[in-house]
This record gives sequence, C-alpha cells and structure tokens, in this order.
Amino acid sequence: MISFFEASLAELSIHRIGNKSEDEFYVLSEQSLVIEDEQLKNLLLQYFLGPYGKVNEIYRFFHPNEDLNLNEVYHFAESIFEKGESFHDNSQQLAKYLYEISNHPKIKSGELYVAYFENVQIEGELHDAIGIFKSENKETYLKVYPENSGFNVSYEQEAINISKLDKGCLIINTEKDQGYKVAVIDQTNRSAEAVYWKDEFLKLRIRNDNYHQTSNVLGVYKNFVTQKLDEDFEISKADKIDLLNRSIKYFKEKDSFDLDEFSTEVIANAEGIESFKNYKKNYEEEFDTAIPDSFDISDAAVKKQARDYKSVLKLDKNFHIYIHGNKELIEKGFDDDKSMNYYKVYFREEQ
Repeated sequence: MISFFEASLAELSIHRIGNKSEDEFYVLSEQSLVIEDEQLKNLLLQYFLGPYGKVNEIYRFFHPNEDLNLNEVYHFAESIFEKGESFHDNSQQLAKYLYEISNHPKIKSGELYVAYFENVQIEGELHDAIGIFKSENKETYLKVYPENSGFNVSYEQEAINISKLDKGCLIINTEKDQGYKVAVIDQTNRSAEAVYWKDEFLKLRIRNDNYHQTSNVLGVYKNFVTQKLDEDFEISKADKIDLLNRSIKYFKEKDSFDLDEFSTEVIANAEGIESFKNYKKNYEEEFDTAIPDSFDISDAAVKKQARDYKSVLKLDKNFHIYIHGNKELIEKGFDDDKSMNYYKVYFREEQ
C-alpha cells in the first residue's frame, strides 16, 4: 500500500525529547539538517519509511470537538504543507507539544525526527509526506575492520538499529479536509503507558476503508461464533470451526461482501442469521463504528485475519484434530462404557 522507491528526503530536523514527569527537558536544534551523503540519505529512507511497506491500516486526524484545527499535529502539518519555509519552526512546535504530553513515568526519552518526503506512493498515487519519528531504544554494535596483516574489532554504544523503528507517523498530503491519510508505527503500542503516541499526541481514528471494513466483519463474525452462539444455541466446537472456515472461504473466493449473501451461504440458518445481524448492530452501536452491508473485500485484511482463525479441535492433552473441509465427515458421540466423548472421522486414504 505504501512504497518509497521513488521517494526522496527533502528536509530533516532532529530534536531531543525528555520525560516531563521525570524533570527531564527537551533540546531543540536551531536549524534543519542538510544531508549531502547519498548513502546516508538512503539509510535514513530505509529507517524511516521501510517499516511502512507492511502497513495496511490508514488513519485520519480528528478531534473530539469535531474541529480538525484543534488537533495540534494536524495544525502543524497543515502549516508545513502550505508554507514549506516554516518546516523547521513547526518541527520545533511538534517537539514542544510531544514533550508536554510525555508525562507518564514509563515513557522513554529519545530523539524526535521530523522529515519532509517527496514522491511517497500510497494506494498507487505519489504525494509529499511529513514523517514524525521517535527513537527510544539504543543498541551496541561490534565493528570488525582490517588492520595490519589481520583484523581488529571495536564497538559503538548507544547506536540506532535502522531495522527497528520505535515510533513513527507518516502524514500524506492528500484528503486534507478529512484529516489527511496517516500511517502509524508503534512498537510499544501494547503497553498502557504508550497510548500517548497514537491517542494523545496524534489523536487518530481509523479510516473506514475496505481494509478496515473487511477486518471488522471478520472480527465481529469470529466473536459471534466463539462467544455469542453458545448463549443462543447448542453447538459443538467442530460446528463452530466449520462456521469459521466457511467464512474465510467466502472472503477468499468473493470480490465483494454482501451481508445477506454472506449470511445465507455461511450461516445458512434463519435464527442464526438473525442473531448475527443483531450482534453486528449492537457492535456498531457500542463502538460507534458503522459497518456497511456491502463493500469490496480487501485481500490483505483477509490474509491477516485468517491467521487468527483457528481450525484446531483440541481434545484433552492427547489429540488435536485440524478441520479444513467437510464437517459431515466428523461425528461426535458419547461412549457409555468409558464415560467419555468421542469423535468419529471418515477419510478415504492416509497422506
């Protein structure tokens, strides 16, 4: 979705951000960098933009008051796009703002990089982009070099691994009135103290595109099958796995999603269909997220969600049965003599 084969680094400013709650301070550079070394430029492009090659989710800036101009990062980005000569001044303002919200004791200090890129490709179109990146983790590297008739070794501490971007935000100069297209990297986004990057600093919400819609439907359906069905119906785990397999099959074979078609082909039960539609409606109301009844399917989202769909039936600690096809070839029963459940599996040949 995002590539940088034609991208160039036009300007770069670097600042140091401390942790405000720990009485650390920020250090602002007086001017942006002029980088003449082409190899260094390529390394920086790899460090800053390389991780976005695997990013599919696209966000937008927003503000709880529904006024985009109240979103600080949006405001500074808009100013940079409109007045290129204000780049460094606005990078300083971004650094000050990030410092003000860096008030959780577990937030790490680090360097803040604000970069201006030209010709970043997103969804097949070339645009200018602003990158905001933060490096928090440093590593030690060994260096081996020839000396005399052999080799010697040294090391460098507090160095940055260009294959590990800690935090990043790429703001694409398109769809400004809707909050721009924004892609995010956060390697610590599972930590409660790290929500400050996406939620407090950037203030983002997901763009409701095909990728998001596909992910949402598959996620909602999975929760419906694994959590809700037991409340309304008596259903075996094998039948649940079959329902999940059929949903993935539908999404892999179809180009577009249609709620009624999906319900008929996958669930194929009037009461189950009604229960699923009610579950979907309740999800939309609870999370204030509209999921349309029809949309084009994103193959990338299907591929990602399929990893979380389990087709394994675990029986005590003795057996795992992988169910990939016709559920009519597996039967469940109960043996009175052994007082144990059993599954009977039909097949034509071993492989």
